[in-house]
Amino acid sequence: MLKGKNAIVTGSTSGIGLGIARSLAGAGANLMLNGFGDAAQIEALHAGLAREFGVKVGYSGADMSKPDQIHAMVAAAVKELGSADILVNNAGIQHTAPVESFPPERWDAVIAINLSSAFHGIQAILPGMKARNWGRIINIASVHGLVASTEKVAYVAAKHGMIGMTKVVALETAKTGITCNAICPGWVLTPLVQKQIDDRAQREGITVAQAKAELLGEKQPSGEFATPEQMGALCVFLCSDAAAQMRGAALPVDGAWVAQ
Repeated sequence: MLKGKNAIVTGSTSGIGLGIARSLAGAGANLMLNGFGDAAQIEALHAGLAREFGVKVGYSGADMSKPDQIHAMVAAAVKELGSADILVNNAGIQHTAPVESFPPERWDAVIAINLSSAFHGIQAILPGMKARNWGRIINIASVHGLVASTEKVAYVAAKHGMIGMTKVVALETAKTGITCNAICPGWVLTPLVQKQIDDRAQREGITVAQAKAELLGEKQPSGEFATPEQMGALCVFLCSDAAAQMRGAALPVDGAWVAQ
């Protein structure tokens, strides 16, 4: 379905971003990966995806806190792949602390990577999308773009901002072939979350299954994690003709978290 389209997925060397990249490649899209990690592992990932899906795969080590590097990443995708048709803004970091003790430098870092990086990526990619009158911009927000939790002031602010930005971009591109939507995951089972579960089990002297149930029970009524593969499948759908009139939506994938 996406054969001949070229996608940039930020923060795609692991977790949700990698799940999305795999799904897009499975639908035929060429990829520009982005993220940090061991150089040899990234090279193996890069080569493995190209071999598995028969698509072109590039890699940019752009730092998502640096606007000039984000613009260079988009330019590199156009040069290496031929165009940049799909942008998935997935890169993100987290820091938790009460508001009064939240370190200002961590606030700045979370806002830069979780919100400003998406703005810079969209700004860089839109002219090419408009020239071709086709594009898909997908912002990976969070359930925390719709509701709040304590001790996550920067993350919640950034994700709420991302949904607002999604709506503005959708309005500004409403009469074009470009769409912009946000996905709002709740708990997704990634290696990072699995580590949280394992640490909790060890800390509290309970089984991993109990730790999982406790973590999910606090927020996610389904009692089950969403998966990176489900995020990827939703991205593929949002890139399809079936989603051509989905514009400015914030789509929860959260096991009924925000239904409460």
